[in-house]
Amino acid sequence: MRIRTGVAFALPLATALAVGTTTPAHAKSGDVRKAGSCTTNSTWKLKASPDDGQIEAEFEVDSNVVGQTWKWRLVHNGDLAASGTAKTVAPSGSFTVKRFVNNAAGVDTIRGRAKNPTTGEICVGTVKV
Repeated sequence: MRIRTGVAFALPLATALAVGTTTPAHAKSGDVRKAGSCTTNSTWKLKASPDDGQIEAEFEVDSNVVGQTWKWRLVHNGDLAASGTAKTVAPSGSFTVKRFVNNAAGVDTIRGRAKNPTTGEICVGTVKV
């Protein structure tokens, strides 16, 4: 009887621990990811990945509308790291920008911002790595 009770308790606990610590296969150790909503209907994702003394920053905006032009910028520790324009593409109506920045001592803050000049919609996301 004691064995069954122990097993009945241990199995749900082991399952809960396994589920709670599962990492997606595509995520590398040290990756920091955040996602959120923009000011209207679009969404954003921002990922920062330590990579050989640098940080790879990846900023995605998904408006579900193909052909929109967005102005974007990446800011690293308060300094402009990169900026430009991008057009949303099929099939999802999104764009992605990737840039490498130096990995400074301590915590690095990376901020992605995009604005659609036609609609006025703004997307802003920040990660710390």
